[in-house]
Amino acid sequence: MSNDAILSYLGLARKAGKLATGFAASKEACLKNKARFIAVASDISQKSEKEIRYFSGGKIPVERIPYTITEVSARIGIKAGIVAVCDDGFADALVKTVESSKEEFTHAD
Repeated sequence: MSNDAILSYLGLARKAGKLATGFAASKEACLKNKARFIAVASDISQKSEKEIRYFSGGKIPVERIPYTITEVSARIGIKAGIVAVCDDGFADALVKTVESSKEEFTHAD
């Protein structure tokens, strides 16, 4: 499956109103137990990623995706490099897609 599927799911989640965009909104979604998956753009600082992982409490999957802030922002229509998916269906699909893309990458070597 193409990595573009990751961006497609994020775009669909945004259109469905199931995406918290940006660090502050993602943090709030974690604290309110609404977040089900957190995507971190490839060019987000390690400090920001570490902080959002802290707020996820280890209960919410947090994955660095192979897209920059610019690429993620273009797909979801708002500037953000950290986004929280607040829907079980979208989150499950994203977890599977991210895992699949990792496998493709390691097998491509």
